[in-house]
Amino acid sequence: MRIVFMGPPGAGKGTQARRLAAAYGLRHISTGDLIRAAIQEGTPLGKKAQPYIEKGQLVPDELVWELAKAALAENRYDHFVLDGFPRTIRQAEWLDALLEQQGRPLQIVLNLIVPDDLIVERLSRRRVHKLTGENYHLDFNPPPPEVDPSLIIQRPDDRPEAIRRRLEVYRLTHEPLADYYRQRGLLVDVDGVGSLDEVFARIQEVLRRQGVLLETK
Repeated sequence: MRIVFMGPPGAGKGTQARRLAAAYGLRHISTGDLIRAAIQEGTPLGKKAQPYIEKGQLVPDELVWELAKAALAENRYDHFVLDGFPRTIRQAEWLDALLEQQGRPLQIVLNLIVPDDLIVERLSRRRVHKLTGENYHLDFNPPPPEVDPSLIIQRPDDRPEAIRRRLEVYRLTHEPLADYYRQRGLLVDVDGVGSLDEVFARIQEVLRRQGVLLETK
């Protein structure tokens, strides 16, 4: 399977992509995780990306593409779920050209729909362990009691003001990108409101309806 998840930050792309990957033997490729890892490791790409993340802005296409391209190559351009990429038409064109060159075109784009107010509420409750990078959520996945509370921090891009800036930036590119995939017959909207199980069941139903699950390992 070759799947892209679209949707605003906090729509649940990562959670559902990881669950889908685990259920069907796919690799979850999150450009957000790749970027954060590059920043934490202090790589040249990470140092270039950090100022954009801290300001709640999108990382430039070229930087994200280099990270995504390397991850796709490691997975032989198949059996993947892309989360957070592409975000622009240019990135989508690069991705399409690469996959088609490999004879493995994209199969479906799942577009999760979630209201802005719910997104701000969700993201502002996220936390991260500043030493290990372990992600937590104060409501759904709180840090274990044995973890030192002073090591649990809120990332700059998870503060309410940064979240709203990210949503504004997201809207500038989302509609053109959604139209791009809609015209190619790949985009399917999925209601992202509800329990994790409810949303996952909707995703599975869409994949069955589109025939994508016929290619499971």
